[in-house]
Amino acid sequence: MSDGRGWFITLEGIEGAGKTTQAELLVRALRTAGRRVVATREPGGGGLVAETLRALLKEPAVWKELGLAEIYLYAAARAHHLESLVLPALADGRDVICDRYLDSTRAYQGFGRGRPRQIIEDLHALPPLDLRPDRTLLLDLPPRVGLARARERGEDGPAGYDEESLAFFERVRGGFRQIAEDDPSRVRVVDADAPPEEVHARVIDALVDLVPGLESAAGKLP
Repeated sequence: MSDGRGWFITLEGIEGAGKTTQAELLVRALRTAGRRVVATREPGGGGLVAETLRALLKEPAVWKELGLAEIYLYAAARAHHLESLVLPALADGRDVICDRYLDSTRAYQGFGRGRPRQIIEDLHALPPLDLRPDRTLLLDLPPRVGLARARERGEDGPAGYDEESLAFFERVRGGFRQIAEDDPSRVRVVDADAPPEEVHARVIDALVDLVPGLESAAGKLP
């Protein structure tokens, strides 16, 4: 991270892992620590263009017909998100907390659906898609547990994935874990099979080396 630039932190995991809750708690902790923070999500989060692409990707009549084009639509939404929100915020010294990013494309489309992973990597070697998070928190738990949680909460998962099998989500989880194994300096695996307050403490532990003062700030949260 260059002087004055904010931290780019992403949260990843399967449905029901608690990313939304943990992102909200993390934002509060960072602000308590005196950081300026922007919270966002993917796909979407970058205004009209990205939100329109999000709606398109979540329309069953569309995503079922996309095939390989699904990768390119996600990349288009991400490129706009980066240019319109993420990069300006980081340059302004604000931290960006993003619910899903490139690793979700790798895990869901690459490992889960079997799309060509090299295409994903080649696309994301080009600017602005070549931006990598400073830290990624992988909220990990068994798919059977996560899917049960997601159904109870009525969570709105990635496009079309609510129709996939348990075996599909096992592949996605395996993909996330492989990503973490391949890039341990960036990705920290957080056991998410616990109450939210315990998971939050684990999230803070995974970030204290990156953000000075975060641990004491988190202790002040109600």
